[in-house]
Amino acid sequence: MSVLKLFSTKGGVAEVVARLAEAEAGVQALVESAMEVMLGVRFLATEYSTVPVHGGRIDSLGLDENGAPVVVEFKRATDPGVLSQGLFYMAWLMDHRTEFQALVRERLGATAASQVLWSAPRLICVAGDFTRYDLHAVREHRRSIDLVRYRLYGDHHIALETVASVAGQAKATPRPRRSRASAAPAQRPAGAMAELTAAVDEVLLGLGEDVSKVERKQYDAYQRLRNFACVTRRQDKLLAYLKAAPAAVDLVPGFTRDVTGLGHHGTGDLEVQLRSERDIERAIDLFRLSYAVA
Repeated sequence: MSVLKLFSTKGGVAEVVARLAEAEAGVQALVESAMEVMLGVRFLATEYSTVPVHGGRIDSLGLDENGAPVVVEFKRATDPGVLSQGLFYMAWLMDHRTEFQALVRERLGATAASQVLWSAPRLICVAGDFTRYDLHAVREHRRSIDLVRYRLYGDHHIALETVASVAGQAKATPRPRRSRASAAPAQRPAGAMAELTAAVDEVLLGLGEDVSKVERKQYDAYQRLRNFACVTRRQDKLLAYLKAAPAAVDLVPGFTRDVTGLGHHGTGDLEVQLRSERDIERAIDLFRLSYAVA
C-alpha cells in the first residue's frame, strides 16, 4: 500500500494525519452529499430497501455520466464482505430494472429514465481498505467494478484513491496505426475516418489498464472512475471532449476550444478537433492531462 503524507504549511509545517471515519455512515453521508463531484455519479437514493425478497438495503444508488446504473457500497475500514455484498445488490438491480427506472424518472425525469444504459451497470465500493482477495476477485469478475480507498485529513479534506478498476465490457481490439499520409480533411473517405477513429481508440485505451470504454449512440466515453474523454464523430473530423480544464491549456483556434456552458454530447469542457494522426499526436499530452484528473 502506498503512503501519502500531507503537511499543513500554515503557521509552520505540521503533518495532517490521515484517519478513518468514526462510523460508516459518516463517510457515506460525505460522499453522497457530493457524489457527482467525487465519483461522477448523480445521486438517486440512500439506504434503498430491496425487500421483501432480498431483505437488504443498498447504501447508495446513482446514475453515472453515461447513464449507466451504479450501486455504491461503503465500509468504514477493511471488510472482506464488501465485494460480495455489492455484487449481491448488483444482481438485485439487474432483476428490478423497471423499479430502478421509476426511481430515475422520479429524481431526474423521463428522458434520463428512457436512456438508462443497462449494458454497462457499475459497482463502486468505497472503504478504508481492501484485502488482497478483493483485488484478485475484482479482476476475475465480469461486471464493471471500482474499489476506492478513502482517507480523511483534518476536518475538511477527504482523499479518494482507486486501487482496482475493471471494465464489464471487453475492450476494443486495437488496430494497426496507419501511415501519416492521408486524404485532405474535406475529402476523407469513410475508410480513412474509420482508421482515424481506431487510432484515437488505441491511444485512449492505452493510457492505462484502468481505462474502460462505454459506447453510447451519440458518443464513445473513455473512463477511469469518471469519464476523461468523450469522442463524437463528424463527417470530416472527430471531436474529443476532455475533463482537462480549458483555463490550463493554451487554446489553438481550429484545434482546441473552451465549450464550458455549451451543449454537446458527452462530458468535458475542453473540445479537441481531430482530423489526422498528426492531430492525435498533438493531443496526446491533453489526453494524459485529462486522464490524470479523472
